Amino acid sequence: MAVCLYKGTTSLDYQGPVELLGLRSTSTCSAQTKTNCAIDATYLANTLDPIVPLAGPKLLADQTYDDAKEQFDIILIPGGGWSARKDAFLQPNLMNFLKRQGPNAKYILSICTGSWILSSTGLLDGKRATTNKVMFKVIKEDTKDLPITWIAKARWVATDDKKIWTSSGITAGMDLAYAFLEYITGKGPAEASAGLLEMIVHGEGDDPFAAKNGLI
Repeated sequence: MAVCLYKGTTSLDYQGPVELLGLRSTSTCSAQTKTNCAIDATYLANTLDPIVPLAGPKLLADQTYDDAKEQFDIILIPGGGWSARKDAFLQPNLMNFLKRQGPNAKYILSICTGSWILSSTGLLDGKRATTNKVMFKVIKEDTKDLPITWIAKARWVATDDKKIWTSSGITAGMDLAYAFLEYITGKGPAEASAGLLEMIVHGEGDDPFAAKNGLI
């Protein structure tokens, strides 16, 4: 799994899902664990120098976007920036990576405003998606000329082919990660992982923030 980092990223956007999905990594799964996959994270960024996120400690990537040559099965795009201008956190190397890797990736997961980044690649064209509810109107207006159906009330949304998964703001990434894990491993392993984290799971439509932000 490629985890996309950049200056101003929201650490919880990726760390929450990684915490859950990482319980199924090759280093943590035991021989007795009955799963049909292992999820190992590789952290990518524009540079190998320390990255300053929106909050929290500086981040270090494993590879740069340009140096990542292998095809990743899963791509995870966190949100960040908290700006009304998308170009405040778009980077050419990140966009080139997504356009290069996205078509052949098995799954693409975006958290919060990560779907705003994804919208600029063309990968969301003709698809349903959701995003952070505080930024929802800004993002919908910015992408009004794109064939994307933005779902206002949704904790997370998966496309019909289950390739692209988008979530609402920040902590909704955990609910997306759970739903995704249940899809690829089955209910038992997903429940076991959530139980280990003492996680209360919210369903796809369990989204009170749409109403709180005047979207419905």
